Amino acid sequence: MNLADELRDLLGSDIVADDPETLAAHAGDKWFAAEQPEVVVFARSTSDVSRLLKFASQKKVPVTARGAGYGYVGSCVPSKKGIALSLMRMNRIKEIHFADAVAIVEPGVLTGELKAAVRAQKLFYPPDPASMKDCSIGGNVATNAGGPRCLKYGVTRHYVIGLEVVLANGEVLRTGGRVHKNKTGFDLLGLFVGSEGMLGVVTEITLRLLPLPPERATLSAAFDRMSIAAAAVNEIFAAGFLPSALEIADAFTLQAAREKIGKAIVPEGNAHLLVDLDGQEQSVRGEADAIRDLLATKNPNALQVAHGEEDCERMWALRREFSESLRATGLTKLNQDVVVPLSHIVDLVEFAQTLQTKHGFPIACFGHAGDGNIHVNIMADRFNRDAAVREKVQRALDELFAQVLAWGGVITGEHGIGLAKKRWWPQATSDVSRELHRKIKAALDPDNILNPGKFLD
Repeated sequence: MNLADELRDLLGSDIVADDPETLAAHAGDKWFAAEQPEVVVFARSTSDVSRLLKFASQKKVPVTARGAGYGYVGSCVPSKKGIALSLMRMNRIKEIHFADAVAIVEPGVLTGELKAAVRAQKLFYPPDPASMKDCSIGGNVATNAGGPRCLKYGVTRHYVIGLEVVLANGEVLRTGGRVHKNKTGFDLLGLFVGSEGMLGVVTEITLRLLPLPPERATLSAAFDRMSIAAAAVNEIFAAGFLPSALEIADAFTLQAAREKIGKAIVPEGNAHLLVDLDGQEQSVRGEADAIRDLLATKNPNALQVAHGEEDCERMWALRREFSESLRATGLTKLNQDVVVPLSHIVDLVEFAQTLQTKHGFPIACFGHAGDGNIHVNIMADRFNRDAAVREKVQRALDELFAQVLAWGGVITGEHGIGLAKKRWWPQATSDVSRELHRKIKAALDPDNILNPGKFLD
C-alpha cells in the first residue's frame, strides 16, 4: 500500500489527494524553488492533524505544513517530499469577543478577512502584511509576519496570546489563553511564533485585539532624492511623532508603478514617503497638519493629505501595488527583507545602487523606513534560465548580507529563513545560537519530520 492509500484509510479519502495537479499546486510558495510532495492532506480539524502527525512520527515520514502559500523564502516547500499538510480548510473565525478584546481563529483564516471582521465590531487587529488579502493567519504566525503598521503596533508575535499546537508525536499542546498578560512558565508562545513550522503545527490562535482608532490620516510626499525622504523620517521622529507607518520607495520602484498603473497615480520624483497616523480625530488632524508643514520645508515634488479610511486606503493602494508592479517588469523579483539600524537606511539604498552598477541588474528598494526594514529587490533577467545570472545574484547577495550584518543589521525582518536564506544562516548567527536551535528542534521533533531540509539541516 502506498503512502496516499495508507492516509486515506487513516483519515478518509475526501481529505487526501495525490493527483498531479494538486501535488504541483502544493510544491512551493512565492519563491522560485519547488518540490512536489508525495501526497497532500487537507486537514479539517485538530484531530486530523494529531492523527496525521502520530502516523508520520511512527513511520518517519516528512510533513511540511502550509497555509496560503504566500511566503517569500520557500519555507513551505516540501524539500524532502513526503506529506504537504494544508491548513486552508481550517478557516473558521471561532470567536470575536469585544469585552475580552480577543479573536480565536483557525490557521486558514485570511488575514484581511480577520481584519475586516474585527473592524466591523469596532476592534482592531494591527498587523498588516502587504499580502493580507491572500495570506493566512497561520502563515503569519509561522513567519512572525510584520507589515507597515509594525512601527507603532509591533508584529504578529505581539498579538498572539494563546496557541493550540500539535507536536511532532501527535500530542496537542495548549499554551497561553485569552488574557492579555501571562507569565506562567517559559514563553512557549514566542517559541512557536516564527518557527516556520519546524517545531509544531499550529491549529488554533488566540489574538489580542485593540480598540479601533476612530480617525486616520495619510500623507504622501515625493522628493528628488532618497536622502531627503530619509531625512524627513528622522525629523518626524525628532519632533516627537510616532506614526503608525512610515513607508519609503526608490526611483526604480516608482517607475515600475508608473508603467503598470499610470503616471497620473504615481507622483513625480525619485523617492516617495507615506506617513500614516491614527487615533482620536483632534489629535490626528493636529499631527497631520504639523507633519505636512514639516514635509513642506523639504521642497517636495508633490505633497498630499488624506483623511478617513476610504481616502487613506486609496493613497495606500499605490504602496500595496509595488510588488506586483515590479513583477510586471518581466524580471525575476528576488525580495530581501533586510533590516538595518535607522541611521543606515540611506547607506543601504546607496549600497544597493553600487551593487546594481557592479553586477549589472536593477535593484529596487522600498519598505518600512520607520523601523529600518527595507525590502531590497534584485530584479534579474533570465534568472530561471541562466546559471550565470543565478551565480551573479548569489555574489550580489553575499555582499549585501555581509554589509547589512557589518552595520549591525539582520538578514530577515519578517519573511524568515526558509530555503532562500539558508546559505547565509551560519553567517547571520553564532555557533552557540545555532547549537541552541538544534537542541530545541531535537527536543520537540527528534526524528526531524517537521518541515525538514530547511536552515537547521
